Amino acid sequence: MNKLVASAAAAVADIPAGATVMIGGFGLCGNPEHLIEALRQQGTQGLTVISNNAGTDHEGVGRLLAAGQIRKMIATYVGENSIFETRARSGELETELVPQGTFAERIRAGGAGIPAFFTPAGVGTVVAQGPGGQAKEERQFEGRTYLMESWLKADFALIKAYRGDRWGNLTYRKTARNFNPVMAAAARVTIAEVEELAELGALDPEQVVTPAVYVHRLVVGAAYRKPIERRTVQT
Repeated sequence: MNKLVASAAAAVADIPAGATVMIGGFGLCGNPEHLIEALRQQGTQGLTVISNNAGTDHEGVGRLLAAGQIRKMIATYVGENSIFETRARSGELETELVPQGTFAERIRAGGAGIPAFFTPAGVGTVVAQGPGGQAKEERQFEGRTYLMESWLKADFALIKAYRGDRWGNLTYRKTARNFNPVMAAAARVTIAEVEELAELGALDPEQVVTPAVYVHRLVVGAAYRKPIERRTVQT
């Protein structure tokens, strides 16, 4: 059960035009750098990308936006990307903005096989209008109004972990964990890149966050740049 793939390019080679792809990360932290770049170089068009944010103009998911490969984005925060703003305003990019907690729960629900759930987030706001302008279902629970939100699933998930073994068991490091584990469970095919490859049995089972059953392909990355959105230094 060796899930190691020779390269990031080989790992994403079968992602077709029009696919729905989850991409892990929070800002630029925990981005699968090599898988994003491989998908950019492949030039796959018409993608629907589910990611917490759109990266910056030329980093993270922003690299796919700059290349014109994304048709639709489902995200929570996009304020660091001017390309996103320009294309969304022009109508070139279809956009679905989701409250961050709702976003995480929709992905978790997708992985758990739960088609829908109710949340108070967004009641009385534009969030209550679903795609196409149709109002989301509302219900009252204990005197409070809740919106019905549907699960999020994807054809592929591109995620980043700190260490993994060739079976696909994964561990994460600090805040780089973010959305990666829930996305791993919510896609038909999960492709993980790791900084370090561990020998079988070397990972403490208590530290394994994503079990191998959720991972289909594994790539070992090197020379990570790990950019950040803004760097502030004392002068």
